[in-house]
Amino acid sequence: MSRRLFLGVTAALVLLTGSSFSPAEGADYQPVVSTNPVDWTPHIRDGAVYAMTIVGDAVVVGGDFSEVSSADRGTDYERWNIMAFSLSTGRVLPMRAELDGPVWALAPGPDNSVLVGGDFNKVDGVTNPGLARLDVGTGRPSAGFDGWVDGDVRAIVVRGGWAYVGGWFGFADDVSRKALARIDVRTGALDRSFDAKLQAPEIGRAKVEGLAISPAGDRLAVIGALTQVLGQKRVQVALLDISRPGVRLAGWSTDAYNPRCRRQFDTYMRDVDFSPDGDYFVIVTTGRMSAPDLLCDTAARFETYAAGSTKPTWVNHTGGDSLYAVAVTGTAVYVGGHQRWLDNPNGHEDAGFGAVSRPGIAAIDPRTGRAMAWNPTRSRGEGLRAFVVCPQGLLVGSDTDQLGHEYHGRIGMFPLR
Repeated sequence: MSRRLFLGVTAALVLLTGSSFSPAEGADYQPVVSTNPVDWTPHIRDGAVYAMTIVGDAVVVGGDFSEVSSADRGTDYERWNIMAFSLSTGRVLPMRAELDGPVWALAPGPDNSVLVGGDFNKVDGVTNPGLARLDVGTGRPSAGFDGWVDGDVRAIVVRGGWAYVGGWFGFADDVSRKALARIDVRTGALDRSFDAKLQAPEIGRAKVEGLAISPAGDRLAVIGALTQVLGQKRVQVALLDISRPGVRLAGWSTDAYNPRCRRQFDTYMRDVDFSPDGDYFVIVTTGRMSAPDLLCDTAARFETYAAGSTKPTWVNHTGGDSLYAVAVTGTAVYVGGHQRWLDNPNGHEDAGFGAVSRPGIAAIDPRTGRAMAWNPTRSRGEGLRAFVVCPQGLLVGSDTDQLGHEYHGRIGMFPLR
């Protein structure tokens, strides 16, 4: 199928069904993207981008910011921690909401809405801690949604009529739910049948940093500060079987993340994503420590349906620099952070033997685990935090303004070649 035909079919399906486009759709057909970002994306002028998602033709962007400008920098807009722009034109959209804290997670919702998670207490002056559903056209809270948590939300993934919400909280909808809950996407009502019983008594309170659902919808990957799940030992990563009502552990486990990195990290997990066919997933980490036998500051591939205690298929080391984001397509594993190198297991904040320069953004061969030639570069800053794969290419969000040797204020998109 040609790229033009694929885009046309996708648009038609969105119009006919009223559903939101899933960024993973078509990812297995996508070649490695160009190293030259498009020139029509808008700019965020301050702060940082932590999350992005697509709802119809709107790219919704969340983070900790207040100033946005058009692609030509001729028009400025005030936007508090959330904004949207057109995927087809780059035009800044009217969506506007005032949140009194940063947005850390976004996911498409029903009826042209977006699910928003973060460290906020109020939306447009109304108390709505940690979680909201907003109309993408206006930014106003969606009627009938009353979901909330007693902490912050760091990850949201949607499947069918349910949203899986992870973060640092102890209650959801007045019910005890440590760090992970499943809610109705329309109302925010808690699904009381779903309780993964996350615990972390050895390190303190449980916390979820990232979530991913397999394309088949049968596995939920959970990463973060955890040591027990459903009463079983699972250190920093668990794979849940969500193919049937309720929740149970999948037959997969790993001891790869049992060793600690630096003591100040309750968890060094940062992001996770499945391959388009669901056969494997990739985890990226921080940790500020480098050793060939540790998974601090690495990207690592695991096979989804392996049984028992498993080891990573491959590991790519940065040599001591954090990776914060990962997006997997059929041809590349895109990683972002504030790394300087890949292929660097012997580096210690320097380039060890065989290291390749990949500042801030890179692509890894999904089969070999080695760095690919793709190397657009970006100014490193604290790090790249958000990827979205779409039929047009690869969207990125970060905290700096140099991407592919050009000015791009915290937002950019690499098109297909």
